[in-house]
Amino acid sequence: MLEPSLLAEDALLPVPVLVVEDEPLLQERLRQILQQLGYEDDALIFADTLAAARAVVAEQPVGLALVDLRLPDGNGQSLIEELRAEDPGLGILVVSAWSSEELILSALRAGATGYVLKQRDDFEVMLSIRSVLRGGAPIDPFIARRILQLLPLRAPKAADGAATAAIGGEPDVGLTPREAEILRLVADGMSNREIANEVHLSHHTVESHVKRIYRKLAVSSRMMAVREARARGMIE
Repeated sequence: MLEPSLLAEDALLPVPVLVVEDEPLLQERLRQILQQLGYEDDALIFADTLAAARAVVAEQPVGLALVDLRLPDGNGQSLIEELRAEDPGLGILVVSAWSSEELILSALRAGATGYVLKQRDDFEVMLSIRSVLRGGAPIDPFIARRILQLLPLRAPKAADGAATAAIGGEPDVGLTPREAEILRLVADGMSNREIANEVHLSHHTVESHVKRIYRKLAVSSRMMAVREARARGMIE
């Protein structure tokens, strides 16, 4: 079994990394970026088709996945769904060219942790990978702006003052009661470990909830999640 490398912060790097990309030049580019993050060559597995990626996953679990959406034998979204079903806590970063809003949103709904455009420079791609490794949900700024344009405007509160959705009068973005509870604790400034102790869940489970909150709010950080939730009336 592969031995994990170490981040500068002494956190273990999840291994192996599955890179699903059919362009040789981008494969090499991602290899170099991952090496700069501390990965050894033997911790990197490259697949140029969905079939090849599925064969890898059938043989062993992976610790991180970088997935292109447009592949010779289909859409990477289906692979994302399978990876997420297999491991709810897996970091899955889409590294792809700009696609339609619907395709991008479908990838995020399927379980992608984040989305960065291939056109970004190496440093920006590296930052997105590092964010995933640290439990974040990075969304390319250009994509985030487009997603925000698709969100409905805040709905007016009902005449009797009743909530228009599940929490505090916000347009419903599909948060579960547990996610809503965790979002309020995030707004209180609690860390994931503190939240885990408060709600009697594992730290890993809380991290998974936080990632789903990020995806549903189309944000990439705790600060942005709180700001967006307050703007939508979800929290005080």
